[in-house]
Amino acid sequence: INYEDLNIAVDTGPDFRYQMLRANVKHLDAVLVTHSHKDHIAGMDDVRAFNYQQQQSIPIYGTQETHAALKREFYYAFGELKYPGVPRLQLHQISKGEPFLVGGLSIMPFEVLHYKMSVMGFRIGDFAYITDAKTISPESKSLLKGVDTLVVNALQEEPHISHFTREEAIAFSQEIGAKSTYLTHISHRFGQHEEIQKRLPDGIFAAYDGLILNL
Repeated sequence: INYEDLNIAVDTGPDFRYQMLRANVKHLDAVLVTHSHKDHIAGMDDVRAFNYQQQQSIPIYGTQETHAALKREFYYAFGELKYPGVPRLQLHQISKGEPFLVGGLSIMPFEVLHYKMSVMGFRIGDFAYITDAKTISPESKSLLKGVDTLVVNALQEEPHISHFTREEAIAFSQEIGAKSTYLTHISHRFGQHEEIQKRLPDGIFAAYDGLILNL
């Protein structure tokens, strides 16, 4: 997410380093962490490059449970005696339904359920980002009123225990009235991009690596 002079990443997947290089990100102001599954935090160690360039810690926004997982997975970053060069992570705890500021940008976290696991979605103005959702409560849906652009997970066509299918993602988008929706967290079972797009209604798009949304 780029806002004025702010660069904010959502999650740090296994290829986080490559993603930052591909997007030509020169500085990083914060990371928003949706949840602690490995495919969303495995690249956290690569924050150290920004630590070195900026000579400062990087703020990491996540729930108490997510922070506990980060401290387990990257224990060497949080010990009293730190080895030179370890990532410097400044943890900021967030809670569902309680907005917080990164620079001058207001961000609203809201909860979705990944099977039974709590995952944070984020709303910024008229934009909302959701990954790894299967169930979304009426309370969270109420925080999404007026969203114009939605990014939401759609793993595959077939029913899945912890992810939206194509039809579930479309139904959710239509329920909240998003004008444009981009499907992400797509698996190999969904098919190739052109095939997916043919099966989507107007206003629903299959996202792809390198896609830029100007909001």
